[in-house]
Amino acid sequence: MMANLSQSQSGTRPGLFLDRDGTLIEEKHYLSRPEDVELLPTVGETIARMNSLGIPVAVVTNQAGIARGYFPESQVAKVHARLDELLAEFGARIDRYEYCPHHPVEGLGDYRIDCDCRKPKPGMLTRSAAALQIDLPRSLMVGDRMGDLEAGANAGCHSSLVRTGYGSSISIDFDHESLRFLGAFQTLKEAVETWLDL
Repeated sequence: MMANLSQSQSGTRPGLFLDRDGTLIEEKHYLSRPEDVELLPTVGETIARMNSLGIPVAVVTNQAGIARGYFPESQVAKVHARLDELLAEFGARIDRYEYCPHHPVEGLGDYRIDCDCRKPKPGMLTRSAAALQIDLPRSLMVGDRMGDLEAGANAGCHSSLVRTGYGSSISIDFDHESLRFLGAFQTLKEAVETWLDL
């Protein structure tokens, strides 16, 4: 079990940051319809365990389909509402959702900006950490892309790759130390258990 799950003197605690598409739910190219949301194996039970341990769980997701005009921003809340419904069947909940609707090159109108939130930048993680009183150096970012690992590292977290979504084809021949990389795992459950055992 992780050495210390309790709050630090500053009142912060470790947290779990999760990419959405390909990590929590099946990767479906620019998913925007709630009816297309499908949980990946072990996700519900793993998040429920985090809830029971008092570890805050935040979803941080790039949603460039908004910037590209593929779907309206309002669809994100509907997708997250459906994800909440599916997780509730396991007694699980997400404590905070953060999404980036921007793209620096392909974005349309106000969405075309070089923001601080689009992964691999750490803005979504740092905002969630402030809102949930998360201690970033004791926390974990899990995703299926290099940008997820880099976002975690840029925020000061440990990082883990899941071999779901795009993670099934990513080489792990990179600088593990700079990413505070804990490994590549077949499921979210395996990634989280390794972190808890640090």
